[in-house]
Amino acid sequence: MAEPIVSTVLLVIAMEAEAQPLITAMGLQLDSPPKIMQPAPCVTFSGTQGSLAVHVVWNGKCNAHGVDNVGTVPAALATYLATQAFKPDLIISTGTAGGFKSQGAAIGDVFVSSAVMNHDRRIPIPSFEQYGVGRIVTQPCPNLVKGLNLKLGVVSSGNSLDFTDQCMAIMKAEGAAVKEMEAAAVAWTAHLFGVPMLCIKSVTDIVDGDRATQHEFLENLSAAAASLQGTLPKVLEFIAGKPLSAL
Repeated sequence: MAEPIVSTVLLVIAMEAEAQPLITAMGLQLDSPPKIMQPAPCVTFSGTQGSLAVHVVWNGKCNAHGVDNVGTVPAALATYLATQAFKPDLIISTGTAGGFKSQGAAIGDVFVSSAVMNHDRRIPIPSFEQYGVGRIVTQPCPNLVKGLNLKLGVVSSGNSLDFTDQCMAIMKAEGAAVKEMEAAAVAWTAHLFGVPMLCIKSVTDIVDGDRATQHEFLENLSAAAASLQGTLPKVLEFIAGKPLSAL
């Protein structure tokens, strides 16, 4: 029996500034009527790229503070509801992130995940410690990495833009190349549904550099979003019509 091909992809994105350039570039349309009903704040867009059905779920805005719903809780909710709505063959957590120069990252680099994990869920109790780290191996895609000349590494998630010394120790121990705020939650949710998942992340700041994360992030957000805009359509074109084993 032939292996099924990937025909529907869900992109999970936290920030509007990350999502909008991609939505515009790919000609995706706001789903109307909504596929995800209130009070959930997430917003979805849909369209096609060649033979591939493409759906984007953006986490939406916080009603109380008027900012993007970043972090693991909104990401898990958005992924859960969008996976129910669209039944994707593959989920991609995409957006901007910090990168480790010790792992070869530079501003503007695009990384594909080999695994995801949490660096701020410290639970020093037997059996819970590894649950806290929550390392999940993501969909292998060596041909994609090679074909598009992307970088490969472990993506680490936490709910703070900065990090503690303990966070850094965990990230180094796990070999993290990329640090961000959502991917581990997206992967955990995808795992519940048995849907393969991977990350495509563009580097805005250097985690193990000498500049404050918030300043470097804001300076490079637009450029990193543009880098994603250039890379993601190529990723989707590569995926279209292929079985997972060919990625």
